[in-house]
Amino acid sequence: MNNSKLHPTQIPLTNHSKTIQGKQLSLFPEAAVDNRDCHPVNVASVPQRSPFRYPGGKTWFVPTFMKWINSISFKPRIIVEPFAGGGIISLTALFEEKVEKAVMVELDEDIAAVWQSIISGESEWLATRILNFELNRDTLKCELDKSPDTLREKAFQTILRNRTLHGGILANGSGYIKNGEHGKGIKSRWYPSTLARRIRNLNEIANRIEFRCGDGLTVMNEYVDDLTAVFFIDPPYTAGGTRAGTRLYKHYQLDHEYLFSLCRKIRGEFLLTYDNADEVREMAKRHGFQITTVPMTNTHHITKYELIISNNLQSIDGCC
Repeated sequence: MNNSKLHPTQIPLTNHSKTIQGKQLSLFPEAAVDNRDCHPVNVASVPQRSPFRYPGGKTWFVPTFMKWINSISFKPRIIVEPFAGGGIISLTALFEEKVEKAVMVELDEDIAAVWQSIISGESEWLATRILNFELNRDTLKCELDKSPDTLREKAFQTILRNRTLHGGILANGSGYIKNGEHGKGIKSRWYPSTLARRIRNLNEIANRIEFRCGDGLTVMNEYVDDLTAVFFIDPPYTAGGTRAGTRLYKHYQLDHEYLFSLCRKIRGEFLLTYDNADEVREMAKRHGFQITTVPMTNTHHITKYELIISNNLQSIDGCC
């Protein structure tokens, strides 16, 4: 990174220090992420921070993100995640003490209700509600037929749907799990104790999250001149002929060219993830960004490569 970018308030780190005030920060080894000979990350080895089982979630990307943020020559103050979804990257950055604060943005009001409830002090209510709910087809239908009167009730219904719909897909038209793991059907992804623990753990960092329900691009624009901010940008994949975003998310329409133009304004550091499409590669090259690929395994256990775009990929070798 060009040190001329450094802001006086940025804290230099030596040797990517693993401790601050004696506290262990990093749980992640520096993993190989840079070429076609490396293997996809085993997500079971990554700490699970999010209550969501989110389509397009980035748990598999956490080691790559950690390697990238550890390579930055200062400690960022803020991480901005304009398409937060399950929020695993922001949550990891906070729990690992890589940033002081996260600005998380999500347009989907149902997903937003979960984050808003958690940061407003409703974690314990949500955790208890999950633990006390007896899940079966009848109770599920009865609960979801209700119109929620409060934000926290809407949040509970969202978690319930996320954990019982096929693939965790909350978009219109998604169906409920039929067989699931070991024939457990809708209970296949319903782990009350685990979900309650994750939600309660979020109390540790809730006061460091600024959540916005709205347009991620608008919020991005607020921080493009902030040299203490880093960005993790994971938009719905609808560029380059990719249609994945149209079936996974309620809000999938996006001006990709404008997003790339906005990224050019960022004075700090950013990581941008996309499907590995030729059109996306061309946009990245046209805007002068660095690109590389990282392997991941999809829900059908097929290894594919996602595109990583940035203004600083020095820590991730094998740029193509």
